[in-house]
Amino acid sequence: MNKDLGSALRLQELDLRMSELRREIATLPKQIAQIEKALEAHNKRLELDKAALAANQRDRKKLDADVGGHQQKISKLRDQMLGAKTNDQYRAFQHEIEFCEESIRKCEDQILDLMGTSESLDQNVKKAEAALAQERKVVEAQKAKAKTRTEADQKELKKLDADRVEVAKSLPADILSIYDRLRTRYYKDGDVIAQAKDGLCMKCMMALRPQFYQEVKLSTTINFCENCRRILYYEDPALDVEAQMNN
Repeated sequence: MNKDLGSALRLQELDLRMSELRREIATLPKQIAQIEKALEAHNKRLELDKAALAANQRDRKKLDADVGGHQQKISKLRDQMLGAKTNDQYRAFQHEIEFCEESIRKCEDQILDLMGTSESLDQNVKKAEAALAQERKVVEAQKAKAKTRTEADQKELKKLDADRVEVAKSLPADILSIYDRLRTRYYKDGDVIAQAKDGLCMKCMMALRPQFYQEVKLSTTINFCENCRRILYYEDPALDVEAQMNN
């Protein structure tokens, strides 16, 4: 293979890996943000359950107070009944006592309903708190893992960038210019070099003209796919077999 093509392939290998690292570095914060968003949604649901439980307890407390108020009123009414001078007054006191007793029964029925609901709400809150605590641990572990991964990616990216500078120096200026133009204008992922094999460009899979394919096989000049514009290279299968035998 042409030496310059070999250097260009190495440059492409570095660019592809660097693109992969940059994507990963950019993606990790988004993944963490999605995890934290889900955590926040679970936290909001827990707060709603807590608010419902607190409201339940307030309602029960108010009903208990109402029951106490009705009981005090009944006690006063019974004292007043003792001083009733007519049957009508007596019946009026009795009717009011019965009304208070009915109000107490209604309050107690509501308290029982609230107690049943309260038990369910309390269980939901406890379960949600336990699940949220566990989820927070998972999120913190994932954030720590993402931070470690990002630092490792950035370290590797820095090394690869330095390697790229050295490889780029080994390429003739015109070839480097062509490579960079293809990468920036057409193939921003860095995939600008394609293997020519069996008369085809192995990237776009378009057939190469027989005479042109022979020129690519000679590797004496830089050739471009007439369809996708990628730089073409050819690997001699005989050399690959020989290399495998030597190994």
